[in-house]
Amino acid sequence: MKRKEFLSRLIGEMTDFLLEGDPLRLVVSLHQEEDGAHLSFFDDQERTEQEIEKIRTALNPKRNRPELAAYYGTMAGRDLNLGSRLKLIGWQIKQATVTNNNPGIHIDLWLGSDSFIVPKK
Repeated sequence: MKRKEFLSRLIGEMTDFLLEGDPLRLVVSLHQEEDGAHLSFFDDQERTEQEIEKIRTALNPKRNRPELAAYYGTMAGRDLNLGSRLKLIGWQIKQATVTNNNPGIHIDLWLGSDSFIVPKK
């Protein structure tokens, strides 16, 4: 799968997920480099800490399989529940960070080679 198609699918799946909450504000940011990419998503929907933790867990499965991104990318869709759709995204990325902005959520998706470093907070 070409990089543009891969990023388009990730952005589409994440925005579909966030639009389920009917936000008044949704922001998507993309930063690309030769060896990786960083996607950020922000919305204005209040969530409980339990909801935030479920999203965090789904996006950070114990075992990432980015080499299967093309396969998983074609599987996501409207027939799967939201948790399953987020797990499919999690298997395609290097790492996700999920923070509560009160109100709203901030989700960062990191993908790429091992040389594309996820910043430490």
